[in-house]
Amino acid sequence: MPEDARITLQDLKNMVAAFVEERDWAQFHTPKNLAMSVAIEAAELMELFQWSDGRELEPGLLERVEEELADVLIYCLAMANTAGIDLARAVKQKMAANARKYPADLYRGRYR
Repeated sequence: MPEDARITLQDLKNMVAAFVEERDWAQFHTPKNLAMSVAIEAAELMELFQWSDGRELEPGLLERVEEELADVLIYCLAMANTAGIDLARAVKQKMAANARKYPADLYRGRYR
């Protein structure tokens, strides 16, 4: 069974919070700093695909993608912790808004 099926979002938020607390880093985790960190890590993820067609993961690339994606998620979880955001609720609300904005019958197989 994959860990995604066993570990909750709250478990991950708690893990990040404990890591931050053990290092006394909450003082640096301002919304601005965390937002910048998300963007920086996302740029590092994008850099892995620079100059490629991006259609498939070349050998050895999957591990690097996994690391950068984890960094992005860790900073997102830290931001949620700092701001007191219930991510599950936020994602559900955003998915509902996206469903209204992009009805499947009008957007199936299209991005515009």
